[in-house]
Formats: sequence, C-alpha cells, structure tokens
Amino acid sequence: MEPYRPLKGIRAWAEDDRPREKLLLKGKSTLSDAELIAILIGSGNTDETAVDLSKRILQSLNNSLTELGKLSVKDLMQFKGIGEAKAISIIAALELGRRRKDTEPEKRVRITDSRSAFEIVYPHLGDLNYEEFWVIFLNRANAVIGKQNVSKGGVSGTVVDPKVVFKMAVQFPASGIILAHNHPSGNLKPSQADHELTRKLKEAGKALDIPVLDHLIIGDRDYFSFVDEGVF
Repeated sequence: MEPYRPLKGIRAWAEDDRPREKLLLKGKSTLSDAELIAILIGSGNTDETAVDLSKRILQSLNNSLTELGKLSVKDLMQFKGIGEAKAISIIAALELGRRRKDTEPEKRVRITDSRSAFEIVYPHLGDLNYEEFWVIFLNRANAVIGKQNVSKGGVSGTVVDPKVVFKMAVQFPASGIILAHNHPSGNLKPSQADHELTRKLKEAGKALDIPVLDHLIIGDRDYFSFVDEGVF
C-alpha cells in the first residue's frame, strides 16, 4: 500500500491561505507575486503547492518579474509542475500587463535628460530577447508627442530605414527625435553599426530640420546615452 500523500492543491489549504480567497477577502494588492502566479497555474506538483512552485520559479530568477517576462513556453516547462497550458497562462498574463501600460493615457512627459528618455522606452525594450528599434517623437518643448517601434530584428541586430523614421517624424509632426534600441546581451557598448546608423540618421535629421537629440542603448535596467558619453 502506497504511503499517504497530503494534498498539495489550493483546495487543501486553510481558507485564509488560499490566494483566490485571499484576493476576494483582502483585495488584490495583499497578494505576493508568487500568490498571483499561483492563481494563474491553479495547482503545483506532488511535492509543492502552487505557491511554493511559484516561489521557486521566481527565486530562480532573483524574484524578478522582468526576468520572468523573458522566458518562453519551453523555458517555463522546465519547472516540474508547469505544463504547456500553465506556461501559456503565465506568458499571456504578463503580456496583458505590458499592453495595459501601452494603452493607459499618458501625460505629455517632457524629456529633460537621458534618464527621462530611458524611462519612456524601457517598458518596451527592457525584457526583450531580440532587438527592437524605437523612436521618441518630441515637440518644440521636448515633450513626448509619440513613440513608435520602427524595426524588429534578431538577437544580434535590427535594420532601420531612415526614410521610415523621418516619414513618421513629419507625420506627427515632430520637432526632434530620440533614438533607442536594446541589446539583449546586456552589453551596452555601441557597435560600429550603431555608430554608423546614428551618424546617418543625424545627417538626415539636419537636412529635414528634425534633429536627432540622442541615441540610447537599452540593457537590463541600465542604458548607454550617446550624448552623455560624448560620442554623439
């Protein structure tokens, strides 16, 4: 006869410890990240509750939701108890959170330095495992009037067409632009191709009287500014 195994599902817990019930009784803000993920996956495995499994996943990522957002379905399925359906639920929830930020009405933020520009684009670029190139469009007061992804690439690079960038700038219309792209490797040092593209876009901006004010390379919670580093 097999030894008795205590139930590990959410239903077996004390009512006050169940994340769903806790959310209903005490509100969503009282739940930890692990408890919110536990609600998404519903159950753990034979050795762990859903919350314990969620804690283990987060601990493996230094408790970073940003790092969690970088994982693929296959990556998540490496954890015992996470099948394809649970992995998809986690990824879908994180993507909804990202899209919510995109659709929230934004105050017209004024760019005063490279840090304020970084904060505009980091939510879009910070956790990608491939390169994207974005442009921030500014009015004469350096207030943000738009931001746009103009190119997607692979792990090692992306191709940007200056004609596309400045067509958008004219349509806004913008009085200046800031360039930004990410390095999935985390290495913030600009490549020779980055320098060449920056030069090309600066020259095009001068010709159209829409100056390129800076170019940011985005890494993991950090950035490189061509202006700040004196290479602009």
